[in-house]
Amino acid sequence: MIKRVTLIVLDSVGIGALPDAKMYGDEGSHTVDNISKQLGGLQLPNLERLGLGLIEGVNEIRKTDEPIGSFGRSLEKSAGKDTTTGHWEIAGIILEKPFPTYPDGFPSEVISKFEEAIGRKVLGNKPASGTVIIEELGKEHMETGYPIVYTSADSVFQIAAHEEIISVEELYDMCEKARQILTGKHSVGRVIARPFLGKPGEFYRTPNRRDFALKPIQRTILDEIKDNGYDVMAVGKIEDIFAGVGITESVHTKNNMDGVDKTIEFMKTDKNGLIFTNLVDFDMKYGHRNNVEGYAQALKEFDERVPEIIENLKDDEILIITADHGCDPTTPSTDHSREYIPILVYGSKVKSGVNLGTRETFADIGATILDVLGIEKSINGNSFANLIIKR
Repeated sequence: MIKRVTLIVLDSVGIGALPDAKMYGDEGSHTVDNISKQLGGLQLPNLERLGLGLIEGVNEIRKTDEPIGSFGRSLEKSAGKDTTTGHWEIAGIILEKPFPTYPDGFPSEVISKFEEAIGRKVLGNKPASGTVIIEELGKEHMETGYPIVYTSADSVFQIAAHEEIISVEELYDMCEKARQILTGKHSVGRVIARPFLGKPGEFYRTPNRRDFALKPIQRTILDEIKDNGYDVMAVGKIEDIFAGVGITESVHTKNNMDGVDKTIEFMKTDKNGLIFTNLVDFDMKYGHRNNVEGYAQALKEFDERVPEIIENLKDDEILIITADHGCDPTTPSTDHSREYIPILVYGSKVKSGVNLGTRETFADIGATILDVLGIEKSINGNSFANLIIKR
C-alpha cells in the first residue's frame, strides 16, 4: 500500500505548445526544447533517467534506453495558462472560463473602491514587468507613499511597495482589501504583494512576496486527502494558490533549493498523505525575464538534487514531478505559455519504462494520487495508477 505521494511542480517547465496555443499567442513555445536549442544542448542526467527525454514532443533532451521511472505529458483542459488554473486542475478543478485579465489596466470601478479602502491613491494601473515598473515609478512611490498597482497577461492584481515606505504588514493588509473587492466578474486568480527595497536605479524585490488567491471553487484532492485523516504538507506557493484550503501544514520558501530542502524535511518525517511542492524560480526569476541561461542553470540545479529526493523516498511513497504551464524564455513574450506539462513518476512500487502517453487533463495526476492512497472519491480526471503501480 502507498501511504504518501510527493508531488513537485516545476513552475512553468512546459514541454511544447498545446494544440490551441495559437488562441493564446503561444505557437512555437516549448520551454525545455527551446532552451536546449538556444544553448546548444541541455544536460539533465537525472531527469533523463526518469524518462524526460522519452516524453512525446520532447526532442532536445537525451533519451535513455533504461528509464527508471514512468513518463508522459498532459493537455490542459481548463481555459487559461496561469499558475492558479494549472495547480487547481492538477487538484481536480477544471475551469470552463479563464480568470479575467486586464490588458488595459483595471477599470475605475475597481481602482476607486481600492483607493477608498486604503485611504490613498495608487500609481501605475497597467500591465508591466514587476522589475521595470518599480524602476519607473519607485521614486514617485517613495515621495508620495502611493502603492504601485499593476497586472500582466495573467489574472493578477499586483501591489508593489517599498518596505521602508509601506511596511510588509500594511502591504499585506492592502492585498486583503483588494481581495475583498475583486469578486464577481473581477475575481482575479491572485492578488500579489510585491515588496521591494533599495533606492532609485538600484531597487530590488525582497523575498516577502505573498499571494492572496481565490478560494478553490469546489473541493479538491487536498480536501479529500485531509478529510481521510492524512496530512497535506504544502511547500512554497501551494498554501497561497489554494488559499490554505485543504492544507494541514505549510512552509514558505526563499528559492528553489530552499524548496527542495523543505520538501526533503517533510519526506524525512513519518507523516503520510501528500507533500505538495511548488518551485517558483523557473517562472518568476527566469521565465518572465526571458533569462535563458538562468532558466537552464535552475533546471541543472534541480536535476542535481533529484538523487537526494529519491534517496529520501520511503518504500510506501511515490514521487511525481510535473509543471503547471510553460514560460518559454526564448520567445519575445515575457508571459506564461500554453504548453503540455511533463509527468514523471518514480518509486519502489512504480513500474519503470511505462509511457503514459498524452493525458487529457492535468486532473489525471490528482485522480491518480487519490487512487494510490486508496481514497475512493470521484473527481475530474482519470487515474493512471493501474498502468504504473506494481501489483
